[in-house]
Amino acid sequence: MRYRPLTRNKEFSRAYARGKAFVHPKLVMYVSKNRMGVTRVGITATKKIGNAVQRNRARRVIRAALHQILPYQVGGLDLVFVARGQTTRCKSDEVLVAAKKLLKDAGLVG
Repeated sequence: MRYRPLTRNKEFSRAYARGKAFVHPKLVMYVSKNRMGVTRVGITATKKIGNAVQRNRARRVIRAALHQILPYQVGGLDLVFVARGQTTRCKSDEVLVAAKKLLKDAGLVG
C-alpha cells in the first residue's frame, strides 16, 4: 500500500482548516503537512453529490485514479480529495486527468 487512510473527523478537519486547496471542476484536493512522515489520504463525497450509490461510485473512481498516479513516497502530507457534482458523471479517465492536474499544481508530481 502506498499510503495510509485518513479515518477520523479530526484529521479531515485539520486538513480543511490548515491545508491548501486546489480546485478542479471535477475534484478538490486539500494538502497539509503532518508530523508522521507518512502520506495519508482521505476521500470524501458529501450528500450534495447524490444518493449512496452515486457517492460510492465517486469515491471508487477517485480511489482508482489515485492508485494509478500517486507516487510511492510523497512525504509527510495529508491529502484529502473531495468529490464534486461532476465526479459522479465522469469516466475514470477524466478523474485521472483531474487528479494529475491537481497533484501537479501542488508540486507533488513532476
